[in-house]
Amino acid sequence: MNTFIPYEKALSIIEEHKGEFSIESRNLEECIGAYLAEDLIADRDFPPFDRVTMDGIAIVYDTFKNGKRTFSIESVAAAGTPQLTLKDTQNCIEVMTGAIMPIGVDTVIRYEDLELKEDSATINLDVLRHKQNVHFKGIDIAKGTVIVSKGKQLSSAEINIAASVGKNILKVRQMPKVVIFSTGDELVPVHQTPELHQIRRSNIYGIQATLKEWGVSAKLEHLADNKEEMLATISKMLKEYDLFIFTGGVSKGKFDYLPDVLEELKVTKHFHKIQQRPGKPFWFGSNTEGKKIFALPGNPVSSFVCVYVYIQFWLKQSLGLEQERLYVKLKNNVNFKPDLVYFLEATLESLADGSLIANAIKGNGSGDFANLVKTDGFLILPQGKSEFLANEVYRFISYRNQW
Repeated sequence: MNTFIPYEKALSIIEEHKGEFSIESRNLEECIGAYLAEDLIADRDFPPFDRVTMDGIAIVYDTFKNGKRTFSIESVAAAGTPQLTLKDTQNCIEVMTGAIMPIGVDTVIRYEDLELKEDSATINLDVLRHKQNVHFKGIDIAKGTVIVSKGKQLSSAEINIAASVGKNILKVRQMPKVVIFSTGDELVPVHQTPELHQIRRSNIYGIQATLKEWGVSAKLEHLADNKEEMLATISKMLKEYDLFIFTGGVSKGKFDYLPDVLEELKVTKHFHKIQQRPGKPFWFGSNTEGKKIFALPGNPVSSFVCVYVYIQFWLKQSLGLEQERLYVKLKNNVNFKPDLVYFLEATLESLADGSLIANAIKGNGSGDFANLVKTDGFLILPQGKSEFLANEVYRFISYRNQW
C-alpha cells in the first residue's frame, strides 16, 4: 500500500495532513524568528510630519530664486521639539536632521553649502532644488497601510516595524512541540570517542539547527535497537509532543523496528518509500490526535534532503506560506539512469546577467555528509529522463541563507 510513490504524490499527501498552529501573544523582544499571526498596520503616516533630512537652514525657495543669498537666522529647530514658524520670509531657521519642518519654509540647505556667522547664513550655491532635503509626511507609508502581512517570519526588520507602529505585544503562531530521535546501537554521543564499528550522532544536530533557523525548537533523544524500549518511549512521548522526527530504522534491515512500532502505537502510515534518490525509505504518518511523524532514512544526505524537501514543505503549508520556487541553469551535463527523482547536490554561481548557475557535484553516496559543506543545495532533477544538459533549467532547494 502506497509503496514507492512519486515525489509529487508525497507532497500532496503531506499537504493533506498539514498542521494547525494556534495563536499566542508574546512580548516584542521575544518574537525574533516567530511567524506573525496578525497584520502590522501603520498607525500614523510615515514619516508623521515633513521631516528635515540634513543639518542646515530652512528657507523660502522663492526668496532665494529672487536673488537673496544671505539670510538672518530667526531661531533653531532641533529634532524632538515642537514645530516653529518662520516670521519673515527674508530670514531662515536653522534646522537639525529629524526636526519637524517649520511652518512657512519649504527648502533645506545643508551646512556644507553655507557660510555661517553668528546670526546669519550665506548660501554658497547658485542653484537649489525646490523642496530639497525634506522627507515629506506620508511619502513612505500612509496611515492604515498594511506594512507586514501575517504569516511572515519575523526578522530584525519586521521587529523594527512592529516597534514603529507601537506593537509591544505581537500575535504569533505557536510552533509545534518537536522531538528528534536518532536510532541505532551504532550511534554514540557526540562527546564520546567512537569505536571502529560506531559513529557519532550527528544527523539530529543538523536537523535541530535547521528547525531552529525556521523558528522551531526541538528536543533531542536517542532510541536503541530494542523494540520494547522503542514502544515504551514513543508511547510516552506521543502524549507530550506534536511533531516527531526519526532518523534511521525505517528501511528493511533486521533491526529496523520503527515502522512496526508505529503501527502498534496506532499511528496511521500515509506512505513509506518514495521514488527518489537519495531518501527512498522515507516514512510519513499521523495519529488520531493529530501528531505528525516523519521517519527519515539514517544516511546523513538522505535525511538532509527529506528535511528540506518534505518537512519544510509541511511547515510552510501549516503556516499558510507560499512555497517559494527557485530555478537555476545547469552548468554541467548530468546523466542519471534510474527512473527516480534525483536530488543532486550543487553549488550556485551568480552571473552578471542575473542568472543563477548550478554546478552539480556528485558525492560518494548518501553517507557522504562531508560533501554538504561544499555545496549550497539540491537540484530537483525529475523522473522520465536520464540526460540533463548544461543550460537546462531546473528547480533548486537551497540550504544556504544567502540564496
